[in-house]
Amino acid sequence: MSRQDVLKAWHDHLALGLRRSPHTVRAYHKAAERLLTRTDFSSFEQVAGLTAGKLRTHLAARRADGLSNASAARELSALKSFVSYCRAQAGMDVTDAPRLRGPRLKKGLPRPVSPDDAMGLAETVEALSAEDWTGARDRAVLLLLYGAGMRISEALSLTGEVLPMGDTITVTGKGNKQRVVPIVPLIREAIDDYVRKSPWPFGKGDPLFRGVKGGVLSQGVVQKAVARARRALGLPDTATPHALRHSFATHLLGAGVDLRSLQELLGHASLGSTQIYTKVDAATLLDTYRSAHPRERDD
Repeated sequence: MSRQDVLKAWHDHLALGLRRSPHTVRAYHKAAERLLTRTDFSSFEQVAGLTAGKLRTHLAARRADGLSNASAARELSALKSFVSYCRAQAGMDVTDAPRLRGPRLKKGLPRPVSPDDAMGLAETVEALSAEDWTGARDRAVLLLLYGAGMRISEALSLTGEVLPMGDTITVTGKGNKQRVVPIVPLIREAIDDYVRKSPWPFGKGDPLFRGVKGGVLSQGVVQKAVARARRALGLPDTATPHALRHSFATHLLGAGVDLRSLQELLGHASLGSTQIYTKVDAATLLDTYRSAHPRERDD
């Protein structure tokens, strides 16, 4: 077996077996290629025999090449997957693969969108949809994220049991923690519009949001719809479905909602998770200051 044989098998495993995105396939393939070149390995068995020390030496050399913390973390993730794959191909126990900790990454602040952009995304997603009912569906999902602060997984896990939708619904979030979520009239109207247009029945145990074949709507479908809408609106890549939940939190905090109430609305287990939005609001205020203050403009 040659080095190219190993790399091709790895590529096919990622692209065809795991169906990873082209970007991930390229990045993981390149990381494996660098490892094989630096170590002069050319077989599954050689890679499978890598120790934590040798892998750490390789990563140190990569850091010496100028790799950032974020890039080093991605490289380590790719190499862990590659070594595990090689161990499986060599008939070795995958659970005994070398264990290394990646560099600590500074958690970035969420980037909210403006209220106008949030509503623009919901309206544009509906306008660009191929079918009337799927457009109404996607608009309703996005309004739940922005208007009720729900996680996309929470919205897509709703069933017909929430119908007819009242002023509040009970949502099950992370760790099976339940919370009461207020539903404003705009969201109720969007849900009602979607239910009227949908070709599917809504029994109590049926999914509320369905794909075109009747199954549970996937997050990927919503993410792709939002990507099309943000391109049409000229919004940045940070305008994602999850950014709408961030926007819900940031805008409520800016309107004077206290942290404890916001924690309950978001379903955070700890207040510390909610406090990040105080930093977001401060960052937004600073951006506004810089764009509006005469001295900043003069500079």
